[in-house]
Amino acid sequence: MKDNRYYIELAEDILKGKAQDNSTYLKILSAPDDELLSIMGGADMLRQKSFGMRIHLCTICNGKSGKCSEDCKFCSQSSFANTSAPVYPVLPGEELLRGGIYAQESPINRYSIVTTGRGLPRRDVEAIIDAMKGLDDNRIKKCVSLGILKDAELHLIRESGITRYHHNLETSRSLFNDVCTTHTYDERIETIRAAKRAGMETCVGGILGVGETDEQILELASDIKGLDVDSIPINFLVPIPGTPYGGLNRLTPLKCLKIIAFFRYFLPDKEIIICGGREKNLKELHPLIFYAGASGMMTGNYLTTEGRTLEHDLGLLEQMGFSVRNKQ
Repeated sequence: MKDNRYYIELAEDILKGKAQDNSTYLKILSAPDDELLSIMGGADMLRQKSFGMRIHLCTICNGKSGKCSEDCKFCSQSSFANTSAPVYPVLPGEELLRGGIYAQESPINRYSIVTTGRGLPRRDVEAIIDAMKGLDDNRIKKCVSLGILKDAELHLIRESGITRYHHNLETSRSLFNDVCTTHTYDERIETIRAAKRAGMETCVGGILGVGETDEQILELASDIKGLDVDSIPINFLVPIPGTPYGGLNRLTPLKCLKIIAFFRYFLPDKEIIICGGREKNLKELHPLIFYAGASGMMTGNYLTTEGRTLEHDLGLLEQMGFSVRNKQ
């Protein structure tokens, strides 16, 4: 077991800008469980340096669901899966707007519309843009996740006042073809670069628990770092019957906390938001995500699974001495 000061000193060195080799980061992921509290001590120091005790809250709307042409093995909405996921086209504008109005009247910082499919046709992109115009830019930040798009559509989105584009890499390049075969890792990379060219912030993360090694977690984080994204959403697999990964169960609550801490050490000043699978994977330990380095969380329901209510999450933050970040 490492000395209790090791991870504090590592965090101090990172704050001083001292470069660390990959083996140092891999040791965080593979550390024995009895080192976790020490790991979290350094991760918490790094989070506090950039974000203090204020937490970012976001929420999403499943704006178009089911019958996805892509074969991502973790997803209940894939047409290759056999699940009871809801199926509907892009929702009418008033339904897309409903969640955003709720969010702007609450402490939530950002509202995102997420759609199933490889990418949306321009008419659907325009319909979502029109709906988002009904929100007050000064009271809620806007984000969309509309799949693989080209420069023209992304410029249109940015010009409408939507400031952030979400597009996960999902997993490492070396594992990607085991997770999805209907589009490529490079197509995802290019979409992120196109969003940045359009002047948008980018929200780029992945899903953990799909069979990746520690080295592949580092590989994913390295690509995210190279893209210089603004926010990193971390999802933990919720195995859904009827999907190819419906029987996977490879994560423990302690491993999830090590993964969060690893991302904080590796990307010390970036927004790290814990999203899908928070409660089901971390169980009673999920309040510890912030001490492990997370600076934000998704509240409310996910795409096809239930999450925690805003009231429960606000109560959690209050009990732990955190507060929601100011809207602006």
